[in-house]
Amino acid sequence: MSSGITPELRWHAVGRRKVGVARVYLTPGSGKWNINGRTLGDYFPRPSLVSHIQQPFTATDTLGAFDVRALCRGGGVTGQAGALRLAIARALCLADEQHRKKLREQGLLTRDPRVVERKKPGRAGARKRFQFSKR
Repeated sequence: MSSGITPELRWHAVGRRKVGVARVYLTPGSGKWNINGRTLGDYFPRPSLVSHIQQPFTATDTLGAFDVRALCRGGGVTGQAGALRLAIARALCLADEQHRKKLREQGLLTRDPRVVERKKPGRAGARKRFQFSKR
């Protein structure tokens, strides 16, 4: 008893890095990027960040096989790029379980736990002290 409507192939995943959060929707397509309504090169102008984001696709030989729609919030460009990379890797695993081994070997499925350490009371920063004066 089917309704005749085929389910749309779309995979959703969330990635986090520092304070940045990225939600990614992958659909089979021609490799179009839409990040907060902008293209990949427009949103991330640094080529190093673009190659960093595309690592999951190059590791699984699927560069250009999926259209990527992403929403990035919070943090700076580096944190958002790392969050986007993790979200893409997670979505690729949902799309095809065969990709998990390749992505795991390159460390693309591990969330980077490093965040900024909080400022402590009586100090200039997290670890820095105020200048010491003998007299």
